[in-house]
Amino acid sequence: MLDVLTVATAVAALLLAAWCGWAAYRDQPTKDWHFIGMAVVTLLALVQLVVGIVQLARGEEPGQGTTIFVAYLLGSFACVPAAGLLSLGERSRWGSLTVAASGVVLTVLEVRLFDIWRG
Repeated sequence: MLDVLTVATAVAALLLAAWCGWAAYRDQPTKDWHFIGMAVVTLLALVQLVVGIVQLARGEEPGQGTTIFVAYLLGSFACVPAAGLLSLGERSRWGSLTVAASGVVLTVLEVRLFDIWRG
């Protein structure tokens, strides 16, 4: 795994969480700008998914097992888009709070991916 990509994804996810958390605090739903932020974080997670799969295809092995590594990669990729879809259905502060929570969850998943890869 690329350490820089993992850190960048985690930091972007935390920034998204803070931004959407602020919107929830101000009793606002997710807006178009929030969805652009979600797209950026999702793009970073997609790049990480591709890099992880390429490294596995080249024969590199994660320290704690390939199956759990791939599962975490897929979960990391799906986390923010799923919350974005939920926030579309919940056009209140709770939609923003859902996206904020997904940013925190993605950060935790990134830390865990780092641990799994290093062994």
